[in-house]
Amino acid sequence: MHLAPHLPTAELSEADLDAVAGGRAGAGAAFDLGVHAEAGALGVHLEAGGVGLTAGVGASVSPQGLAVDGHLHATLY
Repeated sequence: MHLAPHLPTAELSEADLDAVAGGRAGAGAAFDLGVHAEAGALGVHLEAGGVGLTAGVGASVSPQGLAVDGHLHATLY
């Protein structure tokens, strides 16, 4: 005798699963731009559709010399 409850299940297509899980609304659905600036640093973040790009540069001066750094990150959502 099997006493565990039985629940009906159903297969979901990828499109149905995206709709339930809050998937992407489509390319170009969102566009965001952010800029961050302070003494010695500048950063920019851009999102469009399912792609995000972040870039930044920074510099500092000390008795030992000049330090400069930069970065670029790409994210695919």
